[in-house]
Amino acid sequence: MIVLLCLIIGVMAVTIVWLSYSRRKLNQNIDEIADKITEIIQDETDEKVLIQTDQLKIQQLLIQINRLLFHKQKVIADYAKTQESMKKMISNMSHDLKTPLTVILGYAEKLNQEQPMTQEEQKYVVMRLNHKVNSLVGLLNQFFDLVKIESEDYEIPLSKISLNEICRQIVLEFYDLLSSKGLRVEIEIPEQPIYIFGNEQAMHRILSNLISNSIRYGSDGGVFGLTLREEGEFVAVDVWDRGKGIAEANQDRVFERLYTLDDARNPQFQGSGLGLSISKRLTEGMKGTITLNSSPFEKTTFTCKFKQMKL
Repeated sequence: MIVLLCLIIGVMAVTIVWLSYSRRKLNQNIDEIADKITEIIQDETDEKVLIQTDQLKIQQLLIQINRLLFHKQKVIADYAKTQESMKKMISNMSHDLKTPLTVILGYAEKLNQEQPMTQEEQKYVVMRLNHKVNSLVGLLNQFFDLVKIESEDYEIPLSKISLNEICRQIVLEFYDLLSSKGLRVEIEIPEQPIYIFGNEQAMHRILSNLISNSIRYGSDGGVFGLTLREEGEFVAVDVWDRGKGIAEANQDRVFERLYTLDDARNPQFQGSGLGLSISKRLTEGMKGTITLNSSPFEKTTFTCKFKQMKL
């Protein structure tokens, strides 16, 4: 009996010591975690909380804390990127609005000058003034379109559409302009019908933006191409040229709002930087993807890919 009592007392003593050690170890771990989190917040670092412990609950807690820290750091990084993007967007928007307004003001002042103009001079000034006003209205409409497309409640009505017909129509619409630029036109549109679940107006807008972009920046290559092709269960539309292309450093940014290449900031390459952003969002609204592949003066291709509807 005495032996049993001593054994019980011994077990209780060991348990008390173990519990005391575990509590001290737990408190120590919690203090280390709290100190490390405080340090990370104060120094604004992207470190993780790394504590050596054999306690399962503390390990699970550390996993969740580090997930939370990772999310916080991602939110901060995304916010900083958005802020930088907004600054550039406002800068570009100011430039794109200021340039035509300055030209319009110049033409208006010329019409109001005391020195009389000939009828031909007046006709030319009015024509140029009308052209610039229409360009400004078109730019403002693109701003509003992008805002509308990016709104959460914007939905594109989808139905069965023929890519063959849309591609043929858009090429015909641009054919005179392409010819006037001296471009050789290479078109590959298969005879067999190819359908997708999409929106005809949106698809027309996407291709119009891509072709306009190709004419503006790729005319120096002397050739323009549009290819409609099947790719497994998908269908792809390639709009390509052999112009100066887009440097690899800029390829990931061409779909950003109001992002334009440096040479797009001069009158020869005047562009708003909105067309590709609108094209990307419309493509994604039809459950598709749009990508860029560019090798300067070899081939620059914008590819829109969609799930094909089988007959």
